Amino acid sequence: MLFTVDIGNTNITFGLYDGETLRSSWRIRTIHEKMPDEYGILVVQLFRHRGYQPDQVTGAAIASVVPPLTPVFQQVCRDYLGQDALVVGAGVKTGVRICYENPQEVGADRIVDAAAVRALYGTPACVVDFGTATTFDAVSAEGDYLGGAIAPGITIAAQALFERTAKLPRIELKRPPSAIGRNTVHSMQSGLLFGYVGLVEGMVARFKAELGPQTRVVATGGLAELVACETGVIDVVDPWLTLHGLRIIYELNR
Repeated sequence: MLFTVDIGNTNITFGLYDGETLRSSWRIRTIHEKMPDEYGILVVQLFRHRGYQPDQVTGAAIASVVPPLTPVFQQVCRDYLGQDALVVGAGVKTGVRICYENPQEVGADRIVDAAAVRALYGTPACVVDFGTATTFDAVSAEGDYLGGAIAPGITIAAQALFERTAKLPRIELKRPPSAIGRNTVHSMQSGLLFGYVGLVEGMVARFKAELGPQTRVVATGGLAELVACETGVIDVVDPWLTLHGLRIIYELNR
């Protein structure tokens, strides 16, 4: 089985693949201070809770935008799973030509997402990733990564309202009863959710104007479903898109 790890600034997601099938997936909070043994024990516990054993793992792949945690999970894979992990970066085959001015500036997760969309959903495509940042990535009809746009994530925006104002509370990110909020919580929920829906619709329209009207829009990330329910511009919601891309890239490099 293949163990895949997507290390983000807010969350870390794990996937366990049997061939092309994602058998189990997990999402945990990113804690920069954890030691390899702490994460290793957690991974083993997660496996065993679902009925898997570490010795069933025959390969591992990592995408990371948190450089200090990359060697941590490389050690986890070695010490707890007995595998040397493939880390997406320079020298790794991805099947995606990067057309960014400086390819080193592109986060590994964005290239992995492009590889997944190219293989699974077709191109041209716009990938919208609702993570710590909300990113929009353009993949050409030929499957090349062209670039994209980066905006603050919904969670960051909500946190900023709470931290930088005297009276606004910390809220749950969910759909309010109406766009016109009748209390502070509903007003904040409306501004955050429907405001980001407007952002997505506007950015998708601009990307389609450059990529073509046939562009498929694929959303991923923890809040993808929440936003996708409020707009018709998203064609596919795939919360585990990055994990699928890691599996595809791992197979390219075997």
